[in-house]
Amino acid sequence: MADDMSMTPTRDDFAALLDEAMGGRDFVEGSVVKGIVVAIEKDFAIIDVGLKTEGRISVKEFADAEGKPADIKVGDNVEVYLERVENALGEAVISREKARREEAWTRLEGVFGKNEPVMGSIVGRVKGGFTVDLGGASAFLPGSQVDIRPVRDVGPLMGKEQPFAILKMDRPRGNIVVSRRAILEEARAEQRTELVSQLQEGEIREGVVKNITDYGAFVDLGGIDGLLHVTDMSWKRVSHPSQVLAVGDTVKVQIVKINPDTQRISLGMKQLQSDPWDGVEEKYPVGSRFTGRITNITDYGAFVELEAGVEGLVHVSEMSWTKKNVHPGKIVSTSQEVEVVVLDVDASKRRVSLGLKQAMANPWEQFVEQHPVGSTVEGEVKNTTEFGLFIGLDNDIDGMVHLSDIDWAVAGEEAVARYKKGDMVKAKVLDVDVEKERISLGIKQLGGDPLANETYRKGQTVTVTVTEITSGGIEVKFGDDDAPVTAFIRKADLSRDRSEQRAERFAVGDRIDASITNIDKGARRVSLSVKALEMAEDKEAIEKFGSSDSGASLGDILGAAMREKANKE
Repeated sequence: MADDMSMTPTRDDFAALLDEAMGGRDFVEGSVVKGIVVAIEKDFAIIDVGLKTEGRISVKEFADAEGKPADIKVGDNVEVYLERVENALGEAVISREKARREEAWTRLEGVFGKNEPVMGSIVGRVKGGFTVDLGGASAFLPGSQVDIRPVRDVGPLMGKEQPFAILKMDRPRGNIVVSRRAILEEARAEQRTELVSQLQEGEIREGVVKNITDYGAFVDLGGIDGLLHVTDMSWKRVSHPSQVLAVGDTVKVQIVKINPDTQRISLGMKQLQSDPWDGVEEKYPVGSRFTGRITNITDYGAFVELEAGVEGLVHVSEMSWTKKNVHPGKIVSTSQEVEVVVLDVDASKRRVSLGLKQAMANPWEQFVEQHPVGSTVEGEVKNTTEFGLFIGLDNDIDGMVHLSDIDWAVAGEEAVARYKKGDMVKAKVLDVDVEKERISLGIKQLGGDPLANETYRKGQTVTVTVTEITSGGIEVKFGDDDAPVTAFIRKADLSRDRSEQRAERFAVGDRIDASITNIDKGARRVSLSVKALEMAEDKEAIEKFGSSDSGASLGDILGAAMREKANKE
């Protein structure tokens, strides 16, 4: 019995062993020290760390990271954190949990310095992210760093040991920030590099549509995604990728391009089909007519699908013969079937120019067939301008009456002022230029030019009507009421007698006789003179009845001449 007692370790023995283990080192508060379990009392382990008194630690602090109780017994060597050498009760204040944390920090700092991943597990949720246990040290995992894509349910990841990348460490503040996403991206990048190296441009592969955007679809080629752009889905126009594909579809694609720097993969579906533009010049020769469907309308024209994958542009200038400066959407509508004429084909640029109006009758050609030059037309005054009148004609085309072709006698601006929008007028067709789309009309030509024939001649006596009194003379008109001739008689020509050369002795509406002294057809000017007429009459009377030298007075001569004239009338 005594022998058994002599074999039980005493406190002195533990002290000797600890002193031997510690090598006589000084203890500093706030450091990790070695100790020996000397006793276990209820739920506490009594630890001798070589000080005057022992310290006690809850047995729970010796549990592993998963909370499983540790099998601790008397005599076990342990490392603890020395908070205080002695408290109010005379005991050393020590902590196994803090010792484990210090050990973890030291270990993690080494890992962080080498930029290596560390194993840990997500153990809780906090504001903005999650708590991760890194084997004794607690770290913060931001929500954005959990996965490459947002994760709705983190449940399957909780408590599972997995690698993390340390983004930041601040030991004084006890802060550690980690990322699971960085590990996944690195692994993905390695996998992507390996997969890209296995692909070749021009290769045909099958894939699954994973996501659809406005500009295309992402296709999984077996661990790596490629972009199938909307323009490479079909030779025909595709407004949105969803018109062709849906998420989950299995598609056959061709690898169009691989960017070795960015590792981006461009895919194509239409490349697996024959190009409809091959031989397009033979299929659509210039001048031929085809029926197509309007697929898109823009400010500058409309696109017409001739066949799947081949579209031509009808420029706005080629849409209508008569509707100018009108938006194409007011002439045609999307999905409308139209007949077009091929104007030009450029296979290298994949362009076909089409004409919509060329498939319709040219209204100017129709007009000249129905109304040749010299014929008379009737229409409504559409607009009056400073240079003439625009007359509305058949098929929504206009003809123009230049101000010089409105009236023979009235000045241009005054003649234009006589007409207003909406008036119905008749005019003669003077000229038709089909190429320039111009029709020249004339109103005055309907009555004929009074000066163009021999109706009036120099020396002829005409009866005129006074139309205006001016300080320099009088304005008059004569001839046909539909095509009158206007003229101006100067004061000096109003009478042979100077005392009678006064314009004010006449009134508007007075009718007087005058002699035509000159006709300028080019300038359309007629000169008149009352004085010349009086002198001519005097000369005629003298020649017929004799002169004053023969014994007859001038009064007798004039009286006889006037009586003869009265008898003739």
